[in-house]
Amino acid sequence: MAGAVLRRKRYIWREWLTSYLFLLPALAFFLLFVAFPMLKGIYISFFDYTLRDFDFVGLDNFNVLLHDDVFAKSMWNTMLIVLVAVPAVVLFSIFAAMTIYKKSEMQRSFFRGVFYLPAVSSVVSITVVWASIYHPNYGILNYITSLFGAEPIGWLGDTRTALLAIILVLITTSVGQPIILYVASLGNIPTSYIEAAQIDRASAGQIFRKIIWPMLMPTNLYIIVITTINTFQVFAIIQLLTSGGPMYATSTVMYGVYEQAFMLGSFGLASAMGVVLAVVIGIISVIQFKYLGSDVEY
Repeated sequence: MAGAVLRRKRYIWREWLTSYLFLLPALAFFLLFVAFPMLKGIYISFFDYTLRDFDFVGLDNFNVLLHDDVFAKSMWNTMLIVLVAVPAVVLFSIFAAMTIYKKSEMQRSFFRGVFYLPAVSSVVSITVVWASIYHPNYGILNYITSLFGAEPIGWLGDTRTALLAIILVLITTSVGQPIILYVASLGNIPTSYIEAAQIDRASAGQIFRKIIWPMLMPTNLYIIVITTINTFQVFAIIQLLTSGGPMYATSTVMYGVYEQAFMLGSFGLASAMGVVLAVVIGIISVIQFKYLGSDVEY
């Protein structure tokens, strides 16, 4: 009996060791490039850290942010981008996925590739294309609006349109993966459910609300959370198109982190901005899991 128990313990130990050996490369990468920089950033946020000084200042960096109008503007822009872009990405992705799913297999493959192409393309190349589209003199967008008698608009140079232009670019680069996931999820919904609802003369809206939407909740939760996190961290598009301008109209918290750290050399203040952003993302993610995850079976 004792020998059997010992062999069982050895077997469990080998299983445990083997499992963690397989996890070790990913775990080491996470600790080295995610966990350590995150903890280091929290540590630096309590210091006046520049290229010349490294002095402990406690919560002074956070106090500076609390009274900084530029940071407040950046946070407002970031929240506005999230509030507009995330619902737009989700709704458009569901609509596109439901439209694509009704096509033939060959057509589905074609449209999946078309929508996913921006997700695997270089951000720089996509931004160059959009910069040409938005150009005030020879951009195709102003050409289209001129056909209706409108005057040329400096889409990226006008405080009234710059943020909207950034949001549009962000949406077009963010719908690729959600559409792929929604098309796959639609294929997992039993057709018998929809056919039974149609026999009972349920409308298309009722079928969507009562059958399709609830059964897409696991996918919805993943897409909404991931899209929210990615949208909060938008940087490359803004840096390449507007550099936060005009008059901070497109400045975001992530761009502010870059500006403070690499343009002004204030690493302590930049780290404090990163900590604030991480806390905001964490709170919103918890709320999303609480209200969207209640209908998801784990």
